[in-house]
Amino acid sequence: MDRIALIFDFDDTLAPDSTSSFLESLGIDTKDFWKNKVEELLKDDWDPIPAYLYKMVEESNAGKNITKEKLISYGKKIQFHDGVKRFFSHIKTTFEKKYPEISIEYYLISSGIGEIIRNSEIAKNFTHIWASDFAYGPNGEITFPKKIVSFTDKTRYLFQVSKGIIGDKAFANPFDVNKKVSDEKLRIPFSNMIFTGDGYTDIPCFSMIRKNGGIPFGVYDKAHRDKFGRAWGFIEEGRVSNLHSANFKKGSDLCNSIEMALESICQKIHLKKSMYQG
Repeated sequence: MDRIALIFDFDDTLAPDSTSSFLESLGIDTKDFWKNKVEELLKDDWDPIPAYLYKMVEESNAGKNITKEKLISYGKKIQFHDGVKRFFSHIKTTFEKKYPEISIEYYLISSGIGEIIRNSEIAKNFTHIWASDFAYGPNGEITFPKKIVSFTDKTRYLFQVSKGIIGDKAFANPFDVNKKVSDEKLRIPFSNMIFTGDGYTDIPCFSMIRKNGGIPFGVYDKAHRDKFGRAWGFIEEGRVSNLHSANFKKGSDLCNSIEMALESICQKIHLKKSMYQG
């Protein structure tokens, strides 16, 4: 069976920034957190992702007591962009009914907090979720970044999707991603991938997907005009094929564009099979 992978970022792509909203739920001034505390580390040559995770550990130790239980609980409360919760079943049902020889799979690659994302309402739709994670102390408190998913780290997981290093296999064999696999043995070729993201950490994935025949989509949250310039920059630099507001409702420009991209990939797969069988 042929497979198509729809791969997503999370924060500001499928939902408003879950890390900031979680910190706000604890009474933390997020403007001060990002602009001063995290920015302070960036000026000292820290990578942005471990910088914010480290500052969260500091906030926890300073009295906010950030625990695994709190992260899980908050994940269940996440609010999503319009249409997100129905998008996955709509796409899968529509295309697998029309093309029964093709399977639609969903993946999520995020620099956000895995414990929040994996406990969100939509997590069940994804074959695999990769995100940043914490190690926990004896009382469940966060103690240290356990996994960091930053800029080019995200492309590693595109290769895992392509080579089928997912599920328990991904945890047990972290170095398998480096093994050479011939094109004909790839579980999902890059040309059968659609990647949707919104931010600077997604740029390596945009570039890799586009370079290898897949389709990258850029989205922006229309409620945050301060991020519009960044989103338009993806178009100007040729990073993405299309740019839309993060509205996943059936009939929206974004949903229609993703459906057209899927139709194109399905047609190519169908044509290739017909030529081979002929």
